[in-house]
Amino acid sequence: MIDFLSFCNRLSPLDKEASDDLLEKLKSRTIEKNDFILKRGEVCRHLCFVDEGLTKTFFTSEDKEFVMRFFAEYSMLTVLDSFVSEMPSNYGMLALEKTRITCISKPDLEQLCAKHHCVETFFRRLVSMAAANMMKRVSEMLEDNATARYNHFVANEGQLLQRISLGDLSNYLGVTQVTLSRIRAKK
Repeated sequence: MIDFLSFCNRLSPLDKEASDDLLEKLKSRTIEKNDFILKRGEVCRHLCFVDEGLTKTFFTSEDKEFVMRFFAEYSMLTVLDSFVSEMPSNYGMLALEKTRITCISKPDLEQLCAKHHCVETFFRRLVSMAAANMMKRVSEMLEDNATARYNHFVANEGQLLQRISLGDLSNYLGVTQVTLSRIRAKK
């Protein structure tokens, strides 16, 4: 829970009262490897922080899986459009390793935003950061070739290479495993 609070303070400092109120609302849980945090079609009702472990956000279309993003330790995890709109999610969230998360429910977060301007500022900055990251991801998928996407992943997320399967990596890059093997062989 302290890591969740530290993440918040790095993004936007919280005063003592807001920090204390936030800590009262946080709940931790452990998800076993290959268990869902959120299934497609469910409403995402929590904003979570990955304390330990690794997760992925993904969707399937015509029996093909597309990995949108990996979330390792010290990152916030949610399906933002479902969380904000309270509509069923088109994405699933799955633990790739035994994962411990700390979460706050949407009603609790909204209550804290209404009570503490600094919490509202934190959430606004978090949403802005998530939107910017998603735009970067979309641009990368549309504008870069597979080799450039792989090189970008290695440069920015290389520490995950030993923790994710080649199948998940190829689904993230939008290529087949054969293409991924060819790209890796050239390195």
